Amino acid sequence: MKPGILGAVFMAVTVTLACSAANAQTIKNSDLATQSAVADYNAGNFGAARSEFLHAAKKGSRLAEFNYAMMLVNGEGGPADVDEGKKWLRKAADADMTQAQYVYGKMFDDGEFVDRDPVEAHRWFLRAANQGHVQAELALANQFLDGRGTPRDNAQAFVWYKKAAEGGDMTAQYVAGSFYERGGDGVQKNINVARAYYAAAAAQGDPAAKLKYQQLSAELARERPQ
Repeated sequence: MKPGILGAVFMAVTVTLACSAANAQTIKNSDLATQSAVADYNAGNFGAARSEFLHAAKKGSRLAEFNYAMMLVNGEGGPADVDEGKKWLRKAADADMTQAQYVYGKMFDDGEFVDRDPVEAHRWFLRAANQGHVQAELALANQFLDGRGTPRDNAQAFVWYKKAAEGGDMTAQYVAGSFYERGGDGVQKNINVARAYYAAAAAQGDPAAKLKYQQLSAELARERPQ
């Protein structure tokens, strides 16, 4: 497994779960177990973390389900078990954990551990993107732009690039800027807006965006009445 292909263990410890009064205590206990597992993982105690994630996952913690899946797939804290990892990943994705949905979709988009299936990837990216997952929004935009897993639709691609850009994704900010710079595909040309998106990407370290920002700034200066 190459590092970073599917993403590291997701370290947020605050998880919002819908639960009835009957199982609220179980969910609360599973969250405590998940937090303990996160602490052990961060300390490099992977064996203990893996065991704790499994314990919490069995009690219904979506975060634990995802983290346990990633440890299985990556072979952290014990031998790798990709098939078991995929089962737990799918469980977290079915439970509407957006990171799990994105990672599960990425598996199908890349053909990593599963047969490549862009249509299935699209389905999972869409579920995560509809809940505001920025990486899924970008992945969905790329699919619409390429016609991969869905008919090519530049207008839809722009919709999702813009959402991802507003969510702070540097690549999406650059691409949104390019849509506004050239216009078309349902986007009205607007050099000022394009310049703003390029500036946002440049501020995150994109050298190409910095160059475009400078070029558009010079263009606007030339057009300004003397």
